[in-house]
Amino acid sequence: MSARQVQGVVVSDKGNKTIVVLIERRYRHPLLKKIVRRSKKYHAHDEDNIAKIGDVVKIEECVPKSRKKTWNMISKIS
Repeated sequence: MSARQVQGVVVSDKGNKTIVVLIERRYRHPLLKKIVRRSKKYHAHDEDNIAKIGDVVKIEECVPKSRKKTWNMISKIS
């Protein structure tokens, strides 16, 4: 089974080797039949500190690296 991969925007890079990525998903509400936006923030490990605020990155689920970090940054898209 492969690890889950998602794409999002970096909203914080203040931590050393840590970034906070905002993932936004859209889905159709089952009762209202309306498109609803939901977002969630994930802490991800950035080994080389290359991601900056506003960058679009791809992250992948991994084994826990700390209490909050369970994601790895794979690549910087823009």
